[in-house]
Amino acid sequence: MFTRENTRQIKVRGIPIGGGSPVTVQSMTNTCTQDVESTLNQIRTLVSTGCDMVRLAVPDSEAAEALVKIRKQTDIPLIADIHFDYKLAIQAIEAGVDKLRINPGNIGESSRVKAVAQAAKEKGIPVRVGVNAGSLKKELLARYGGPTPEALVESAIAEVDLLDDLDFHDVCVSIKSSNVPATLQSYLLFAEKRNNSLHIGITEAGTLKYGTIKSACGIGAILSYGIGDTLRVSLTSDPVEEVTAGISILKAMGLRKSGAEVISCPTCGRTAIDIIALADAVERRAAHIKEPIVIAVMGCVVNGPGEAREADYGIAGGKGTGLLFRKGEKIRTVPESELVDELFALIENDLQTR
Repeated sequence: MFTRENTRQIKVRGIPIGGGSPVTVQSMTNTCTQDVESTLNQIRTLVSTGCDMVRLAVPDSEAAEALVKIRKQTDIPLIADIHFDYKLAIQAIEAGVDKLRINPGNIGESSRVKAVAQAAKEKGIPVRVGVNAGSLKKELLARYGGPTPEALVESAIAEVDLLDDLDFHDVCVSIKSSNVPATLQSYLLFAEKRNNSLHIGITEAGTLKYGTIKSACGIGAILSYGIGDTLRVSLTSDPVEEVTAGISILKAMGLRKSGAEVISCPTCGRTAIDIIALADAVERRAAHIKEPIVIAVMGCVVNGPGEAREADYGIAGGKGTGLLFRKGEKIRTVPESELVDELFALIENDLQTR
């Protein structure tokens, strides 16, 4: 099986994808690409949230023309999302995008695919071949009796082979379904057959709450097999939420170390403080920290420091007071009302003196 350590690496505006490079997080703007200022504002917000690259819909020539202005005002890698019209793909390349998302099978005859491949190769632009369960060809659906993992993988391989035959090899592949087990099986099957870098995600995952849970299950499962080079959490929500969720998934899987991670215990009958409010307050205050540290918020002074001894810093609440600790070692007892302030005073002092 090909894993992220040995997939064929591509580069998107200098950012490596595959070949053992760090897993990147993507999102997609939901503004009209033709509205340059609104699109740029959203891109800037995504960048500030930690997004590594941004995809934009290019449904018509006006949107492709807008890419020229957008490109001049941001350095983040831009990916053009193209369907059906090969001329739009070429126009997006000329506008300065860094990657294309296409399905070669839906842009027409081989001469059109060849024209896109040649233009991308001349500019050194990679292509993501996107295969979704909802867009499989009728003959595949008939042969397999539906959008099975085998059907998805056969479709993806056909698209990759089409580009390979044109001597175009800078290809990233996504094979997505809204069904978590089917998506996992699809990526496992593809990784047995090809070494292309893989863009992973659960398509049409849903709204913020359930879609995040569903994506965490699916993306986490795929990553646990050592598969996945870049990802998008597809939510019916603000794209910023996609980036936040994607980064959180990578942190939970031990694949990203930047920023603070807050761990906290569940409530129970021993809890004598408002652990929910305390944990929420710590998470809000920790959002600005860029260093890779772990902060524990525990509700019990008896077991708290021991249970979170691997954390860099933490607090453990009691009745009206709590413990402040570092690396499992008690620093001092603090009144409950001062716990959060004292915690961050300790953290900030340590970070400044490093």
